[in-house]
Amino acid sequence: MAPFIYLASQSPRRRQLLEQLGVEHELLLPNAAGDIAEDAEAIEAERPGEAPRDYVQRVTAGKLDAAVARHARRGLADAPILCSDTTVALGMQILGKPVDAADARRILRLLSGAEHEVLTAIALQSGARRLQALSVSTVRFAPMSEAQIDAYVASGEPMGKAGAYGIQGLAAAHIAEIRGSYSAIMGLPVYETAQLLRQLGWPL
Repeated sequence: MAPFIYLASQSPRRRQLLEQLGVEHELLLPNAAGDIAEDAEAIEAERPGEAPRDYVQRVTAGKLDAAVARHARRGLADAPILCSDTTVALGMQILGKPVDAADARRILRLLSGAEHEVLTAIALQSGARRLQALSVSTVRFAPMSEAQIDAYVASGEPMGKAGAYGIQGLAAAHIAEIRGSYSAIMGLPVYETAQLLRQLGWPL
């Protein structure tokens, strides 16, 4: 059987980026029946005074811990397990996924005309070995009018996305500049992911 990895993420963008790398993968997701003990909200809860870089790396490690335990419970075939998490930060303020349309508008008003950081951490477990990396990119939004914000929120695209936007979608029309990794801003830094897989002997 060809080598593959487990991807412990529901993000279709991460799947797309792994396919771009030519990495075969299977999803390793929690299910309602056997994974009741997993508490994603607790893993993602912010801690007082926690810096965004520390936060995103802690959350990624916590998600990988849960995925490794899930893999063991199910008795699955051995293969590396990959987790990733993306956080949007305005200074020390973490801008998570909006809870509703009003919250999405609030976040987009903060981003309008300003620079922010997008931090994407990855963690890869292979047996007892754990490899980690962090990609930090800077994104600058052009000023957005209230009408533009309302139209973008009405598209539904901000929901379920850190910072209330997806760079690969309609938000690109409002992004004046990026410095760093486009794929990391999407949700998976392709270069860093390839680096970690190379350390495990993958021919990338």
